[in-house]
Amino acid sequence: MYFKFTFCPIILLLWVSLPFAQNVNVVIHGAASIAKTDDNFICVTLDWWPAEKCDYNQCPWGKAGILNLDLRYGALINAIKAFNPLRIKVGGSLQDNVVYKVGEVSSCPNFMKREDGLFGFSQGCLSMERWDQLNRFFNHTGVKLTFGLNALFGRNESQTEKGLWIGDWQPQNTRDFMQYTISKGYKVDSYEFGNQLSGSGMGAKVDAKQYGKDVIVLKNLVKELYAHPETQPKVLGPGGFYEEKWFNTFLEVSGQGIVDGLTHHIYNLGPGDDPNMMNKILDPSYLNQVSQTYKGVSDVVNKFRPQLGAWVSESGGALNGGSKDVSRTFADGFWYLDQMGMASTYDQKVFCRQALIGGNYGLLNATTFVTNPDYYG
Repeated sequence: MYFKFTFCPIILLLWVSLPFAQNVNVVIHGAASIAKTDDNFICVTLDWWPAEKCDYNQCPWGKAGILNLDLRYGALINAIKAFNPLRIKVGGSLQDNVVYKVGEVSSCPNFMKREDGLFGFSQGCLSMERWDQLNRFFNHTGVKLTFGLNALFGRNESQTEKGLWIGDWQPQNTRDFMQYTISKGYKVDSYEFGNQLSGSGMGAKVDAKQYGKDVIVLKNLVKELYAHPETQPKVLGPGGFYEEKWFNTFLEVSGQGIVDGLTHHIYNLGPGDDPNMMNKILDPSYLNQVSQTYKGVSDVVNKFRPQLGAWVSESGGALNGGSKDVSRTFADGFWYLDQMGMASTYDQKVFCRQALIGGNYGLLNATTFVTNPDYYG
């Protein structure tokens, strides 16, 4: 089976006019698909960063973080509703530094700058009042929610290996949080366990075997609290950068049927202050290099067969808030569209763009809520 059609490309140029348009024949062999994405393939993130988050002598987050975002803006509401529905992942670098003010947790501090803290910040807190506000907002806009859980709760940083967090994950705060969420009837499509703790980690890391044991604890907790399988949120992990040995080890320890979706992050453009950012984005050979990561993740999925396959649960192109001169411009679409296409080709079910709002890579302007070009991409 194949489809054949003819199209006439119309190219709008500012300084060159074409005397004629060239006819091109395209043949598509549609006998078999090479991959299938999730119905909610398009996904965006909401991040925890406070206004004090700064990189490269700029502080582009403003009040776009989860705890500070003004949820009343019509432009924000309409931007989400337009997708009907939009998958949103709540998470980011500071999620493993967030406690939930419920149960035995009585104090609820704000994130504060702290030199020896994770990513330079003290522990922060999600109050149940703010959680209520967020869920009213999610319900009103029809969001399909993935929530990133604190996977470092109860652990301590190793005294002998910098960045390594050791000990068992303590699930009580998460248990109390889930029980409150269930009591209110809030819908959570999936829980992701930790952020960028895999392999060498970003700011913090957890041993693969330890992570595998702890994700079993999380899965059992979800099954216990959500009694009905049809309303049971999925468990995702590890939500970090792909390293073959680490991913294989944690999945061997956790076993099949524990992790429903294998999640990883893509930041293949490097640091946001790279002066060659535009050249990278416009160079197909450079963009194609990340295909090895997609292939590696795809191979792991084929080996362990998680139910929901592989997800890109965070990708902003450039690290540390993105590039101030490129990420919010039309040119960034050459990276963004290319990545979504490549991810689809390698059977990645979901692609979460960092971020809906905030940093330089937000799909919406952090102060005006006006859409940036990648929103339309």
